[in-house]
Amino acid sequence: MSDIRMTGEMRTDYDCETTGLPAAHWAESVFRIGDEEIVLEISVEKDIIVSIMLGEATAWRGTLKGLKQLLGAEH
Repeated sequence: MSDIRMTGEMRTDYDCETTGLPAAHWAESVFRIGDEEIVLEISVEKDIIVSIMLGEATAWRGTLKGLKQLLGAEH
């Protein structure tokens, strides 16, 4: 079995929580709102890669460092 390289958790305003979801290489969260779908995928290979998809289309894909820069969070 592969090494666990990251864990995920999910929380909602209904006091539902799931924690400790193990992943070796990638994980994704899918949110469905009516006919819309938003997907956040994290890949941990050499660098941390983040993908944000709206439906089937990739809206943004890059490194965690690039996402921080895009959002102005890089210090």
